[in-house]
Amino acid sequence: MNKYLVLYRAPVSAQEQMAKATPEQAKAGMDAWMAWAKRTGSALADLGSPLGQAAHISGTAGPGLIGGYSILQADSLDAARKLLDGHPHLSMPSFSIDVLEFLPMLGM
Repeated sequence: MNKYLVLYRAPVSAQEQMAKATPEQAKAGMDAWMAWAKRTGSALADLGSPLGQAAHISGTAGPGLIGGYSILQADSLDAARKLLDGHPHLSMPSFSIDVLEFLPMLGM
């Protein structure tokens, strides 16, 4: 079983999204996330967290802000992608998800 880092990108920060959400919107959003987590089951190794301020150190930053992360376990990248079908993050315009496989460290 492989592990995958899931990065949630958005045109606005998670902090800004949470600050602008009404209590009803926040509850609806969390309900959608919890429904996805339940569907994903034990393949969801770490639900993750929203992320706050960031500092870009060098080079060119990727598209959008990274607003949060999760960690999945799956047999393949394709299987990990399927676990993200219907993810609530993708229901927002201009929001996207990156999935990256953890590789073993050489010599470890």
